[in-house]
Amino acid sequence: MKTYFLQVQKIVRETEDTVSIHFWHPISEQIKYKAGQFLTVLIPGSDGKKVRRSYSMSSSPATDSSVAITVKRVEGGLASNYLNDRLREGDFLEVIEPMGRFVYEPEEPHHGSLVLIGAGSGITPLFSILKTVLKTTDRKILLIYGNRDEENIIFKERLQQLESEYARRFTVVYILSRPSGVWVGHRGRIHQANGVWFMKENRVDFKNDYFYMCGPEEMMDQMQKIYKLFEVPAEHIFYERFNAPAQEEEEHLPDLKKQTVTVHYDGETHVFEVEPHQTILEAALELDIDLPYSCQAGMCTACLGKCLEGTVKMDEDEGLTEKEIAEGYVLTCVSRPMSEGVVIEID
Repeated sequence: MKTYFLQVQKIVRETEDTVSIHFWHPISEQIKYKAGQFLTVLIPGSDGKKVRRSYSMSSSPATDSSVAITVKRVEGGLASNYLNDRLREGDFLEVIEPMGRFVYEPEEPHHGSLVLIGAGSGITPLFSILKTVLKTTDRKILLIYGNRDEENIIFKERLQQLESEYARRFTVVYILSRPSGVWVGHRGRIHQANGVWFMKENRVDFKNDYFYMCGPEEMMDQMQKIYKLFEVPAEHIFYERFNAPAQEEEEHLPDLKKQTVTVHYDGETHVFEVEPHQTILEAALELDIDLPYSCQAGMCTACLGKCLEGTVKMDEDEGLTEKEIAEGYVLTCVSRPMSEGVVIEID
């Protein structure tokens, strides 16, 4: 994985607890990325070790000269609080190259409209996608965007500008769960019933349009019901999870034992033990074994390896295609050895 030390060009306060951080490109090159991808930043930790956090890019490769991430503060979050409170213009931040599969592919056939569904900071990758599509195609876009209240609508002014600039192609439907008394728009959270209403009201073609969603698990589960109900083709559905779903400890631990795992990486062979409560990557990092990783949530595929021997169970496999799973590929950040003699090869 390639890393950069990027200098902060400017910091834009989007809401009270959200900032967009714009970076200068390195002097020697332009950072290449696709709309919807994320950067992983490395923040100094209290124990001297670096903390990694992944943030979607809100910039568009088609419209923006700088690379930008948007970070919403998380209560008690080391990285989000550091980026919101301590980072300044002119500072340098270590980042890992863009990754992620929740992307808009410009080479795809330009047919059908796009339906973007997001809530809260889930707007970030969608914002990158919608700017790219509006600039490079003539496709129509419907954005269904949920927030807590008016003050927490990230990119509100810019969305209004884009809606005015592309009035015939871009529509935003806002819905707020705790609006002020003067709010005249939709109230509540995005769910199956109002989702269907929003889509039908805006003449969504369930067979030919493309659906991108990013936000809370509950919202995405509700949207999946709509896709199933209207038989939306699976290849027209894209979604991003900021974090892998939590797994109940009882689901794993009774079946797991301490196992010895062998990992081949970068010309070296590492043999180490993995405890029942650990993933393969966690065990390696605890022993200061330098294996590749980024998001640690089973989504970015930076830790991709092939299981050559033994059996491995992944807590989360949605970051891989069915073909990759069938060929024995695993993500070490969410993988646990289920048998003796597990051997993994990482390119």
